[in-house]
Amino acid sequence: MPKNLPFKLCVVCGLPFNWRKKWAKEWENVKYCSQKCRKNKK
Repeated sequence: MPKNLPFKLCVVCGLPFNWRKKWAKEWENVKYCSQKCRKNKK
């Protein structure tokens, strides 16, 4: 597994999450670490 991947902090839970290949084209727009956090954005 490659190291030194970029990471962000989830805007809902505040936990760090790493870059994933499926987010490669939209990494700038990713704000949530999971679908659960995305649904609970309030």
